[in-house]
Amino acid sequence: MKRLFLISSFFLLTVTVSIEVQAQTFISVEGASAWQSRNDQRIPGDTGTDFSIADFGKGPLPTYRIYVGHIWNKRHELRALYAPFETELTGRFDRAVLFLGTTFASGVDTQAYYKFNSYRLTYAYHFDKVGEWEWALGFTGKIRDAEVRLIQGSLRESKSNIGFVPLLNLQVLRTLSASWLFRFDVDGLAAPQGRAVDAAVLLEYLFAGPNGRIFAGYRTVEGGADNKEVYNFAWVHYATLGLRGEF
Repeated sequence: MKRLFLISSFFLLTVTVSIEVQAQTFISVEGASAWQSRNDQRIPGDTGTDFSIADFGKGPLPTYRIYVGHIWNKRHELRALYAPFETELTGRFDRAVLFLGTTFASGVDTQAYYKFNSYRLTYAYHFDKVGEWEWALGFTGKIRDAEVRLIQGSLRESKSNIGFVPLLNLQVLRTLSASWLFRFDVDGLAAPQGRAVDAAVLLEYLFAGPNGRIFAGYRTVEGGADNKEVYNFAWVHYATLGLRGEF
C-alpha cells in the first residue's frame, strides 16, 4: 500500500509539473481613444422619445481594458476581461424628450451620462496550427453594467441595468515574420431581442522574444437591445494601443 501511494504521488507530481511547464499565463493592458458613431436611446422602449447621446459629442473618449488569462497545454484557454466605458457629455435637445416619464425641454443645457462596463469570462479551445495560421473557438459569459442618465436643471432621471449575455468567441493569429503577428479577436452573438459584437484587428510586435508584445489596431463594439423596457443601440470605434506579457 505504501509503495502504491508513493508511485501514485510520483505520477501526480510528474503530471502536475508537465502541465505547469506547458501552461502559459498572460496579461494584456489596452488603452484607446474611442469615438461613438451611434448611441441611440428610447426609454421606455415603447413610449419614450428617440434621442442620441452621440449628438452631444462623438469623441475622442479615453478608455482602457485589461485581460488576464491562462492557456493549458497550448489548447485550453481561460481568460477574464474588465472593459469599462463611461462618458458624460453636455448638449441640447432639438425637441422635447420624454425619458422615463419625465419631459426634458429642447434648447436647454442637458447632461447625458452613459455607462456600459463589461466583465467577461471566456473559454476557448486552440486547434492545431495550420501553416502560419492559428485558430481558437469558444464561448464567453458577459456581465454588462449599463446606465443612461439625463440631468437638466432640477430634473434627473436614470435607467440602470445589470445582466448576463452569452457570446461566442473566435480568435485568429497569423505569423507574419519572426517579429510580427496579425491577430483577429471577436466576441459576438445576435438574437431577436438584441445583439452584441466586440471585434479587434491588431498588429503585434514581439519586442522581448515571444513573451513581450506591443500591439496597435482597430476595435469596434456594436450592439444593443430593443424591447418595451428599453431601446438602446450603440456603435463605438477604438484606436487602440497596448502591451501583452506572457509568463
